[in-house]
Amino acid sequence: MKIATWNVNGIRARQAQFEDWIAREQPDVVCLQEIKAAPDQIPMSLWEMDDYWCCWHGGKGYSGVGLHVRKATFPEKPEFSHPPFDFETRVAVAALPNLVVASLYVPNGGKDFQAKMRFLEALDAYAREAEESGREIVLCGDLNVTRTDRDVHPKERKPNTIGQLPEERELLERILSRGLVDVGRALDPDNDELFTWWPPWRSMRQKNIGWRLDYVLASRTLAARATRCPAYRDVGTSDHGPVVAEFA
Repeated sequence: MKIATWNVNGIRARQAQFEDWIAREQPDVVCLQEIKAAPDQIPMSLWEMDDYWCCWHGGKGYSGVGLHVRKATFPEKPEFSHPPFDFETRVAVAALPNLVVASLYVPNGGKDFQAKMRFLEALDAYAREAEESGREIVLCGDLNVTRTDRDVHPKERKPNTIGQLPEERELLERILSRGLVDVGRALDPDNDELFTWWPPWRSMRQKNIGWRLDYVLASRTLAARATRCPAYRDVGTSDHGPVVAEFA
């Protein structure tokens, strides 16, 4: 099973790239962030893709998430929902057999840092509730927090910068403590160049001078079956690259 996440930074601008990527990668679950489109702005060819159950949850020109489930893998249409802490169309959840998957776009925090912290607090409560109920979950998306300095290129490390602040990292670690595993880092613990976002200037992407902001966080029992979780720097023209976790 493949579970993929990608901040596309505008689904309309990246439509052809998305269609090529999904046809090539064929993930079983696709989580998108920053689709930047209301439902009536989604191209018809994407609104109901032949091979996927689709959930598009967005507003005009800002934020928004997508969550798509492969019909060949999950023949019954999943229940899509949005938890109470969803605001600015930042969360979509799919209830699958024995698994719950969420596509998440955490606020950047630059305009309202406390809103970001409230969102992360609510996500922690959501993860805690899932752990207590015994449900397997996967939280995917752009969390807009780097776990450690290793997740930031040395040239980009700025201790007082949002996305690298101790209080954000502490909250992310608390979320992980709810029975979750950072699959990408667990499978590649010593990689100092495991980045998923690059500043869109001065060829930073080509030089791989970036941050790791995009994650697949999976319940321990599922994470134990993970075999690969690469981040693709060479896919698309978004400022983020997709991350694809594969499970045996």
